[in-house]
Amino acid sequence: MQVRVLFFGMLKEIAGGGEQRLTLGDGARLADALFECEKKWPKLGDHLPTTATAINQEFAPVESGLKEGDEIALLPPVSGGAPDAEAFVRVQRERIVPHDIVPKLERAEDGAIVIFDGIVRNHSRGRETKYLEYEAYEPMALKQMQQLAVEARQKFAIRNVALVHRLGRLEIGESSVLIAVYSAHRAAAFEACRWLIDTLKQTVPIWKKEFFADGAVWADGEAFPAAIPTAGKAAKS
Repeated sequence: MQVRVLFFGMLKEIAGGGEQRLTLGDGARLADALFECEKKWPKLGDHLPTTATAINQEFAPVESGLKEGDEIALLPPVSGGAPDAEAFVRVQRERIVPHDIVPKLERAEDGAIVIFDGIVRNHSRGRETKYLEYEAYEPMALKQMQQLAVEARQKFAIRNVALVHRLGRLEIGESSVLIAVYSAHRAAAFEACRWLIDTLKQTVPIWKKEFFADGAVWADGEAFPAAIPTAGKAAKS
């Protein structure tokens, strides 16, 4: 079957036009169309978490079935929602240098910049820490962090966010995670910064291994929020 896909705002530029046609198999769902779109235009993946979907001018969930000639619309957040500035989100193995990141994102309208700089300390579990190693499910971790940056700017009265996490071996005193929140007022910046680090620790697939003189251990992770499906129930059924 053939369907039409309409793109708006920044999505139109990514897809190279406001309308494209897709050929899908019989019984295809909206999710299949989105998958094909992301294959054709990979950069769309950065925006899909905040993009509303409609079929024939009605909002529709991704499970919705499609039929020949359907019109699919991909709708980014409307004007007046998220700020125009692009959040600075990175997962990297290079050393994090806050002063190379934070000043570049400053704007004259910012009345407050709240920074959380997570540092590798020299002790844990009553023992001397030698160094840490971080590993991640990198594509998913980056996507989750990008989504957190979007959500933070929707939840709080802030202008922009920098969110950077380090991977690989980290020595004592090095930064493991940097969060900077830019806002006109300090209260919103403090709230958003706290929400970002707490939510990142719960939901982003990054794991820490601590190395001591007498061995190493994986750090205990925080439980996933109830909304995130886990394998536990499936394993018992």
